[in-house]
Amino acid sequence: MTKQATWLADALQYQDALLADLEDMIRIKSVRDDEAATPDAPLGPGPKAALQKFLEIAKRDGFRTGNYKDLVAYAEFGPEDAEETLAVIGHLDVMPAGDGWTKEPFEPVIEAGRLYGRGSSDDKGPTFAAYYALKMLKDQAVTLKRKIVFVVGIDEESDWTGMDDFFAEYGMPTMGFSPDAEFPIINGEKGNVSAVTRFGGTNGGDLTLVSFAAGQRPNMVPGTAQAVIETADPKKLVTDLETYLAKEDRVQAKAAVDGQKVTITLFGHQVHGAMPETGTNAGTFLANFLKDEPFAGDAKGFLTFLGDQLHDDTQAKKIGAKRHDDLMGDLSMNVGIQQFNAGQDGLINANFRYPQNITADEIVAAVQAALPTEFKATVAAEGHGMGPHYVSGDDPLVKTLLDVYRQHTGLPAGERVIGGGTFGRLLKRGVAFGAMFEGVPDTMHQADEFYPVADLSRSMAIFAQAMYELANN
Repeated sequence: MTKQATWLADALQYQDALLADLEDMIRIKSVRDDEAATPDAPLGPGPKAALQKFLEIAKRDGFRTGNYKDLVAYAEFGPEDAEETLAVIGHLDVMPAGDGWTKEPFEPVIEAGRLYGRGSSDDKGPTFAAYYALKMLKDQAVTLKRKIVFVVGIDEESDWTGMDDFFAEYGMPTMGFSPDAEFPIINGEKGNVSAVTRFGGTNGGDLTLVSFAAGQRPNMVPGTAQAVIETADPKKLVTDLETYLAKEDRVQAKAAVDGQKVTITLFGHQVHGAMPETGTNAGTFLANFLKDEPFAGDAKGFLTFLGDQLHDDTQAKKIGAKRHDDLMGDLSMNVGIQQFNAGQDGLINANFRYPQNITADEIVAAVQAALPTEFKATVAAEGHGMGPHYVSGDDPLVKTLLDVYRQHTGLPAGERVIGGGTFGRLLKRGVAFGAMFEGVPDTMHQADEFYPVADLSRSMAIFAQAMYELANN
């Protein structure tokens, strides 16, 4: 039996226990909820419950554990006084379920070898595969030169709350990886900035834009958008919508008339905001239809900017922010949150993943310059921005991880840069490693998210060997 087969055979012995713990974790709706936040649950009850569940499991399994301000938890294995530390960093928070599910998003189910549920692939499934890899090393009482710290955060999908402060207090690990992307490796990540445009809520035209809403997070392409419009001629607006849909087959819509109010709901395709070109942004399409209707004031500027300059342009060519470099590829733009409320205010959150030849300040300036002259608004970078991150392919960390992957799969493997952001970039020598295998559909941030059950054990075996080698070589 080869060494790789031994790792896999050992991992398979844990599959039932891994699935039981993972299914319990998926049942926890660990979506950030600021409205329900309390001092002891700063991101809401769901993320706090997930953190507590992890600590309960880690204590059950005999690890040294810690809890940093109910934001970050960790489990340690290996010599406490080791001079060097290997970090494995996952996350237990998840995106809102969104629309379009055919399963219950927070009630895990296995069908045709796939485990369905929000977080099954991003990132509860991979996190638990990695955790059980560490548990297997502990159960086998292997000897390590370096300490391994297994860290879980509960705000990766938003602002990474607590992570920098945790490592400032705990100490920066020597190197590490995050099981929050795909194999064979991600050793480069583009920069990430959200340019948020804020404006008033005036109207004044023949039509009144009462409200407009699309998107829940900057890093999700909105799959649904809805606008409420007041008009003296609802029939004409509905007819105009039908004409638009007849020419545009990428989206669908429905209209409901109640007196002089027309509610339009438009359906696109929700995907991860790091790859907006693979989705269909329902919000920009709805604005693209409405921008030619007789609106005025802030409503007109909002619809024109959203439905023209920001519409159907994931490379941001129209606003002059398009960039490409040979290492990191193209800049991408996802218009993730779009809101308008008559008489109040509104915003447009455009999230950019950018290469090394442009800065966050230049991107914000490009958004500002592209605003229609009648659109009086402010633009600023908001949220958790990050510059580009890259670990050389010559680094022993990268070489070891790629070698382990090749041993287990027999497949060629090389370095790669993505637009997504993982906790791996928290470390100077940090990368993303797994856990989506080549050829598996990417359902992160999508309806009916799943992870293949067989890949849990495959990932666990790879993670276990990788941790062992990184902690000893």
